[in-house]
Amino acid sequence: MFGLSLKIKTMYMRYGILSLMFCFILNYSNAQTYTEKIQIHRDKYISDFLTDEHSPLSKKDIKHLDFYEIDSAYSVKGNISLTPDAIPFDMATSLGIVKRYVQYAIITFQLHDSTFTLSIYQSMKLREQEEYKDYLFVPFNDNTNYTETYGGGRYLDFRMRDIVDGNINVDFNKVYNPYCAYSGGYACPVPPAENKLNTDIKAGEKNFKKK
Repeated sequence: MFGLSLKIKTMYMRYGILSLMFCFILNYSNAQTYTEKIQIHRDKYISDFLTDEHSPLSKKDIKHLDFYEIDSAYSVKGNISLTPDAIPFDMATSLGIVKRYVQYAIITFQLHDSTFTLSIYQSMKLREQEEYKDYLFVPFNDNTNYTETYGGGRYLDFRMRDIVDGNINVDFNKVYNPYCAYSGGYACPVPPAENKLNTDIKAGEKNFKKK
C-alpha cells in the first residue's frame, strides 16, 4: 500500500508539474499571439502592393516601407456613438477634387491617459457596392505628421461587423499610409479637421524611406 501511495503521489506531482508547464507555455503563447497577429497583417499589407494593379510600388520599393515597432498599448477599446442623422459631405482629396462621405459614427477612446474622439466615415459611392457596403473609413492626423509619419495623414479601415455591443477595437498598429505617400497622381482623402489627434501616434506605418 505504501508503494502504491507513493506511486500515486508521484503521478500527481508529475501531473502538477506538467500542468504548470502547460500553463506557462499557454501563457507564453498567448503573449506572443498579438505580435504574431499584427505581423501577419503587416506582411499581407506589404504583399498586396505586388498584386494590386493600381499599386504605386514595385518589388524593389518594398524595402523602403517602414513601420513602428508593434506595441499593444496602441490597441484600445473604442466606444461607438452612431450618427444616423449625419448629412453627407464632400471630403477634400490631395488632387483638389472631392469625394462624397457621410459620418457613420464617433469613436471615443482612451490613449496616453487622455480621452480622444475620431469620426468614422462611410463612402457614399462604396456603400452602393455589395463588396464594400459595410466598409468604414477613419482618416486622421496626429503630432507625428511631417516628421516621423506622412504629412497628409494616415488611415484605418473597419467593417460594420467590427462593432460589437457598441464597441470597436481601435488598433493603431494597423495604421497605413495613403498611396499619395509614395507617388503623385492619386486622389487621397484629406483627414477632416475633426480627426486631428493632439498626441503622438507612434504606431503603424511611418514615412516612406525612399528618397
